[in-house]
Amino acid sequence: MVNVVLGAFYGDEGKGKIIDYLSKDANYAVRFSGGNNAGHTILVDGKKFAFHLIPSGILNKNVKAILGNGVVIDPKVLLEEIKNVKANGYEVNNLYISDKAHVILPYHIAFDEMQEELRKEEKIGTTKRGIGPAYCDKFERSGIRMKDFISPNFKDKLKTNIKNKNIILKAYGYPEIDFETVYKEYKEYSKILKPYVTDTTTMLHKALKQNENILCEGAQATLLDIDFGSYPYVTSSNPTIGGVSTGSGIGAKYIDEVYGVIKAYSSRVGEGPYVTELKDEIGDKIRELGHEYGTTTKRPRRCGWLDIVALNYAIMLNGITAIAMNHLDTIGKLDKIKLCVAYEYNGQKEEYFHSDLEFLEKSKPIYEEFEGNFGDISHCKTFEELPENAQKYIQRIEELTQTKVKFIGTGAGRKDIIVR
Repeated sequence: MVNVVLGAFYGDEGKGKIIDYLSKDANYAVRFSGGNNAGHTILVDGKKFAFHLIPSGILNKNVKAILGNGVVIDPKVLLEEIKNVKANGYEVNNLYISDKAHVILPYHIAFDEMQEELRKEEKIGTTKRGIGPAYCDKFERSGIRMKDFISPNFKDKLKTNIKNKNIILKAYGYPEIDFETVYKEYKEYSKILKPYVTDTTTMLHKALKQNENILCEGAQATLLDIDFGSYPYVTSSNPTIGGVSTGSGIGAKYIDEVYGVIKAYSSRVGEGPYVTELKDEIGDKIRELGHEYGTTTKRPRRCGWLDIVALNYAIMLNGITAIAMNHLDTIGKLDKIKLCVAYEYNGQKEEYFHSDLEFLEKSKPIYEEFEGNFGDISHCKTFEELPENAQKYIQRIEELTQTKVKFIGTGAGRKDIIVR
């Protein structure tokens, strides 16, 4: 069985909590896309774990955690995460890294910073972690994969790449990269990471033959997809369902459930259109109540109401079979709650999402209003125990999406969840 957890909006929906819950029944947890420009935060026994690369399932000792070939890996960041997990009493001997995953190197970060600066007022809002340039090298076929990184060929490949990158950096007046400094530092990283590197695709297919449970976790989310998101304000990979196969080697026929994760409201980090954004005191209040600051960047997130038009788009694209909703407790602290059920575009009602920038910038949300004030719902363990106002809000979402809300987050803790 293969289950998939995907973000249905702009990321930061709380995927880590759902992944952590589902990993209890999994034999494998697979990260299939993105890099350390994303983060999953999990609260376990009062400790907060912020994962940027390592699959969240690493905390379950019975789970083999895999970084798939679709991930771009910053060795320095990965080693810091490994160190942090170990420091909190967990073993990391259940981590496996695809030999086909590409490596982020200092020149990728330099290029990311340079390109964002050169965009000036047209900046995308990149995290400047080198993700986009690493994917560019992957598709330009000059990238260094993990199998190269841990081999004697690393030195020659690195020297060639730095020589070529320095020509461009120099032309734009940016500092050049020193090969000897980078090689000395990164060859030590490669020695430490070498034992983790393997052919994870074959590993996963052996697991499928043995009917083991595999959980695939996405980073970022649907509306940031390089193909289907609000381009160019998107990430550099496919965090949608297609990325599962290309980023892990698992064929479509093996996929069972696809869980789309949302918040009871919505948020976005970075630039780009956002139809239901609240640029007022309500948006500020949601941000503070939900602690909406980036796991990776610490940037304050833009906040707004839940958008059914965008959610239905995510359900359509990904074949989402059930919804996982977080932060019901957060939105329930407001007196009134709004739900975007359609857009008004050029004077017409529009119920279908289009990623076209002009469409999104000119669309205005059409809302339905609900009563809030749910009170403390952290003790609720069934849907029926939720206050009537909360039930009505969820039921309306189910009606509009024709999709079951299977998981309901009622608080920040690991156990604050209703499973229907």
